[in-house]
Amino acid sequence: MGLFNHARAMRAALVACSLAVLGPLTAGHAAPWRYNPALARAVRATEPFQLWASPVFWGGLVDKWQTVARKIDDERVQLALCDGDRDHCASAAALRLLSIIDSGRQREGRARLGEINRAINLAIHPMSDLAQFGEEDVWSSPLSTFDRGAGDCEDYAIAKYVALRMAGIAADDLRIVVLADLNRGEDHAVAAARLDGHWLILDNRRMGMVEDMALRNYRPLFVIEQSGVMKYAVAPLLASDSDRWLRPATASDAALQPNQIATGN
Repeated sequence: MGLFNHARAMRAALVACSLAVLGPLTAGHAAPWRYNPALARAVRATEPFQLWASPVFWGGLVDKWQTVARKIDDERVQLALCDGDRDHCASAAALRLLSIIDSGRQREGRARLGEINRAINLAIHPMSDLAQFGEEDVWSSPLSTFDRGAGDCEDYAIAKYVALRMAGIAADDLRIVVLADLNRGEDHAVAAARLDGHWLILDNRRMGMVEDMALRNYRPLFVIEQSGVMKYAVAPLLASDSDRWLRPATASDAALQPNQIATGN
């Protein structure tokens, strides 16, 4: 598909992005997150959006991340083997991802982040989990996503997280952030990378990167790093859903919220 058609497909498919973290949002239930300098200085938070976050040890989101993290560990071995002997690499997906990582390694600083953000945005066709798998909220590892060539917002974010790490970005400077998009009334996921003390957001919805403080009409919910999942303390969940994603998902949850995942991210 040409670049024009790919971009058009991205715009058409980005009508919604949901990780099913909180279910559908309704206008008026919560105000957009706004940066509070005094609060940021008081808590000395180091996470994106300068908000305090505390670890979450159980629940549906934790289960999904732990499952995909194990797959990432397995894929790192395959990627390392292919990286050392590309002529004998049997995985076309691994070679495509390594090519993007190579391009990132040739650059420094913001240019490295921007190269990987743009390349992965172009390499993956936006498609919802429901369209791909017939079910909602499937988290995929990078090679699985590259093998299919399609994914939704968390698949882009996970692939960027791994690619940036392999390109030389320190683990302490990488995150995956789950946000509530209050304009669209849905959930969204992005990768975040820290550069010179500032967090840059790598989003499948845009080629350019922006600092976390420049985002508007989003409410940060969860942040994921190498040690696990954390919940933002000053971005309260909707009252009706406040406990739902801190416990394992059940079949009744899906029945109650059939529209958690929209067509594309």
